[in-house]
Amino acid sequence: MGIVKDEHIVVLSGAGVSAESGLSTFRDSGGLWDKNRIEDVATPEAFDRDPARVLDFYNRRRQQLRQAQPNLAHQALAELERTHSLTIITQNVDDLHERAGSSRVVHLHGELTRARSTARESLVYDIGYRNIELGDHCELGSQLRPHVVWFGEAVPMIEVAAQVIQTATRVLIVGTSLQVYPAAGLVDYVADRVPVTVIDPAEPEGIRRARVIRARACEGVPAWTGELRNL
Repeated sequence: MGIVKDEHIVVLSGAGVSAESGLSTFRDSGGLWDKNRIEDVATPEAFDRDPARVLDFYNRRRQQLRQAQPNLAHQALAELERTHSLTIITQNVDDLHERAGSSRVVHLHGELTRARSTARESLVYDIGYRNIELGDHCELGSQLRPHVVWFGEAVPMIEVAAQVIQTATRVLIVGTSLQVYPAAGLVDYVADRVPVTVIDPAEPEGIRRARVIRARACEGVPAWTGELRNL
């Protein structure tokens, strides 16, 4: 079966998708921020103050990711890519979309399976699920850090994401409330004629002119992709 012509589906995915694979979210009750203050583990200042604590936090997240598996939502999107042009813009730092088979994924907030130099941001290394330890250096001799966007840092991929979403002929928003900027501003780039669907078990706020499917990701995404294949 060939790719559907003149169609480009763009998916905005967030923590709610990964949560159904057992990964802790940041903002829900019982999530990571209930147990760790942002100021202690997710800012440049925290890393300067106590790099060992920050590295340990992300090492534990990486080991949790190693044990997680893509769920039905990840799999349904990967399957849809076989018949439709599809790009995923995700706020998640895990690799579950890729492990499910999606090949075009824009990571707004970085990737847990990569490390980067503290001396030069362009020096990025694939580390898989290995830990980053104090004394692990880049080729310039500087300490490695997680390749994630911390609070207070710029989001380098936001311009790429804005360009991608302007080409969308259909948009799906799943697993995110889109309350955090600059990611939340991406919906402003969607053309007026483009249909937008939100999959969320609660009533989403601040997203206009969208069709809402009140369901969790593992239920709503396979149903939505099934609808597209039947069109």
